[in-house]
Amino acid sequence: MPFGISLDLQQMSGALIAIVSILAAIATALWISLIIWTFRDMRARSRDVFAQVLAALVVAVLNIPGLLVYLILRPRETLTEQYERALEEEALLQEIEGRSVCAGCGHAVKDAWRLCPFCHTKLKKPCLQCGELLELPWTICPFCEQTQVDETAQAHRTRVAPEYDRFEDASEVPLALDDEV
Repeated sequence: MPFGISLDLQQMSGALIAIVSILAAIATALWISLIIWTFRDMRARSRDVFAQVLAALVVAVLNIPGLLVYLILRPRETLTEQYERALEEEALLQEIEGRSVCAGCGHAVKDAWRLCPFCHTKLKKPCLQCGELLELPWTICPFCEQTQVDETAQAHRTRVAPEYDRFEDASEVPLALDDEV
């Protein structure tokens, strides 16, 4: 009988060694996959190589507790999410900046308007050559290349200027004075 018991113990120890070997291989594969996942996740969240390697080392040394520490300390957003958020913010800023508003009253105005319908502020001027609407500070028409500072505009300014002399206060100046002349 002692021979039969020893044979059973040898078979059991062989099976036990096989089970322990399989569990050790699974644990090692899980440990290595956690290290690789941590490195890849940190690489997606930061451009700092030192932080990427440090996160992987924390998980390599501490295993599951290291993974928990990494999950607590990792950046919230990936680089892709940060980029998409920045694009959205830029698009919103361009939309806000792209809206035309009256310099006089701040109301929204359309690009084709020459005059603000709310406060009667002059928004744009027509080109003397082609009639396209131009921004007020422009001195040349980008459509027909006509220079806008010419003698007719200077003469118009000198004819309008004496009209303002009859008013003591600037608030008394009629808004449509340029149209009367």
